[in-house]
Amino acid sequence: MVARVLRTLILIVLVVAIAAWIRGLIWFADTVPEKIADTTMHTDAIVVLTGGHGRIEEGVALLREGMAKKLFISGVEERLDVADVLKSLHIPPDSTDSAIMLGHMADSTASNAAETSDWMHAQNFKSMRLVTSAYHMPRSLLEFRHAVPDLKIIPHPVFPDAVKQDRWWAWPGTAQLIAVEYVKYLVADASLKLVGDEEPR
Repeated sequence: MVARVLRTLILIVLVVAIAAWIRGLIWFADTVPEKIADTTMHTDAIVVLTGGHGRIEEGVALLREGMAKKLFISGVEERLDVADVLKSLHIPPDSTDSAIMLGHMADSTASNAAETSDWMHAQNFKSMRLVTSAYHMPRSLLEFRHAVPDLKIIPHPVFPDAVKQDRWWAWPGTAQLIAVEYVKYLVADASLKLVGDEEPR
């Protein structure tokens, strides 16, 4: 009898937990931007996070349009310089290339934020346009707003063709991507809250 009650309670807890997770996933998917909210504001810097199709190309295009003074690309392989990066993406040289700076230390979104924070403060910059994939933007903003709360951040999402945001749940690849990103968001949120709780008061 006791064992049956325990099994029932465990089942109820599991069902509630799964329902809460699914509800959270739907909420998270709704936070993924569907468009660029601000396309006109100039900032001190454009910051691109490597790791997704079209991000660097968009950052370079924004720099060449005069949307910022400098472009910082965070998370570049140590062996690459600016010329290597542009050549690998078939981007022709331009006079603005001298304003492109590379960060070689980051290997995660959290370290992207830390690396960018150091660079932004060294440059005495106060605002940035943050370029990354739309599905990656919620977690990026979470990390960056923690790392650089004193700076203005303009989100500038990129929309890879392979990611089907419209009816995302009907596309297995996109649904898996959103679900994995949601889990990463939860982990990042919990980690940042834990760090906050450990700070001296």
